Amino acid sequence: MSGLLTCCKTQQTIVKSKTDDGIITFKFVQVNDVYEIAPLSGGKYGGMARVAHVVDSLKQINKNTFLFMAGDFLNPSLLGTLKVGGERVAGKQMIDVMNAMNFDLVTYGNHEFDLSEDQFQKRLDESQFQWISSNTFQKKGEEAIPFKSNGKDVAYTYTLNIQDSDGTNINVGFFSVTIDSNPVDYVFYGDAITYGQDAFSSLKGNTDLVIGLTHLALEEDIALANTLPEVPLLMGGHEHTSMLVPTKYGVVAKADANAKTVYIHTLEYNSITKQVSIDSDLFPIDETIAANPTVKVVVDRWEAILKNEILQVIDNPSEIIYRGAAPLDGTDSAGRSIQTDLGDIITAGMADAFNDKEIDGAIVNGGSFRLDDMLPKEITSLDIFRVLPFGGQVYKVKMKGSLLTEVLNYGKTHRGTGAYLQRHQLQESDIAGWLVNGQPIYKDQIYTIAMSDFLLKGFDIPFLTPENEGIVEVYKPIASEPASDIRKAVILFLKSKDK
Repeated sequence: MSGLLTCCKTQQTIVKSKTDDGIITFKFVQVNDVYEIAPLSGGKYGGMARVAHVVDSLKQINKNTFLFMAGDFLNPSLLGTLKVGGERVAGKQMIDVMNAMNFDLVTYGNHEFDLSEDQFQKRLDESQFQWISSNTFQKKGEEAIPFKSNGKDVAYTYTLNIQDSDGTNINVGFFSVTIDSNPVDYVFYGDAITYGQDAFSSLKGNTDLVIGLTHLALEEDIALANTLPEVPLLMGGHEHTSMLVPTKYGVVAKADANAKTVYIHTLEYNSITKQVSIDSDLFPIDETIAANPTVKVVVDRWEAILKNEILQVIDNPSEIIYRGAAPLDGTDSAGRSIQTDLGDIITAGMADAFNDKEIDGAIVNGGSFRLDDMLPKEITSLDIFRVLPFGGQVYKVKMKGSLLTEVLNYGKTHRGTGAYLQRHQLQESDIAGWLVNGQPIYKDQIYTIAMSDFLLKGFDIPFLTPENEGIVEVYKPIASEPASDIRKAVILFLKSKDK
């Protein structure tokens, strides 16, 4: 009798465990703004193989663990600038690594469109993961149509079906919008809020929960989130420092660039009450984390290519060209907000490139520095290439003092963005305003300024173009001059300083 009772109780327990309780728990792992596939700082931080290991570990605990990329990964990187087999890498290394990592959902960042249309299409067709965008499309004549990945339209919205062991089954819908800060001929950007709202509306009646995967400036994320009361989480990118920002109805989450951290969002959804709770944990990716062996093989293969190919550009990329008293600050948060020691060196090297006593100062946009890391005390040529993967020329520009003042003020008011200016021999005084070599700037005087060619394209500072009446003369260096490549200029300058 007792055996029968025990049997029956056991059967009752089994039946209960198979009963749908209406509650399901799942995890979203978020990365954004990843330009380096290998660890940084001598192996201390980041590394996509380590991220893969974290995801694997989480899946052992909860099979419903999913991996997301919130944009900016195909460009820029030093690897991406190299040519392999006569063709620019242009983000192929990242696609190979992400394929090995089995990403679940990926959206565009503004830097994806640094690639040519042909390059970008190749990356789409090499992808084995799902792309999504609700506001960013391919221009074909007068039409704006979805980009295609392997012959299929990039999703306008995406629905993920999730089921747990007791049978709770829900559909989670995703929409995605990208900042329009990189205008190129082959891309159409729809208004982020308008298109985001439309995409949400198309998901609302067909899903249990809607989440945003975005690549916007923070203020745009907040503005969008505040129009969507039923969206509790925007997994975002674009800013390079981690943040979890409350909005009217939920939160905006962004991890640190280059996978120094990932966000692990644990979501619990009650299909009966339709309520969701979200616990967001910022998880460090550092040298204590093991590497997924499969992904590490892919990373190591590309790192070997980098080492071999860079020798075609630099005679000795590992040569120490400068020894400083302390590490140099190459983090984005610093380079886009304050004058840094690295900014001092880069701009001094730009000015020195002309070996011209007429140079009054030098400027470069902080967004040109792409390492987002501390440089060691001993700097190699390769380090400078990592800081400045875009390269580009240094121009010698003669300009009126009135325009120079306007440019410096614009950089100051755009602190925190890539338009913030790193400077040489240009200071600000509380009493006299902007100074050149300690002297006030006179509006009608002509000053000779070394600046990156990028700045004179008007992307970061819209009015700074050759057509501006404040520009008197632009000198573009020839190939044999150090100024023909900003990296060459800085390397030669540092070598001279280290003697």
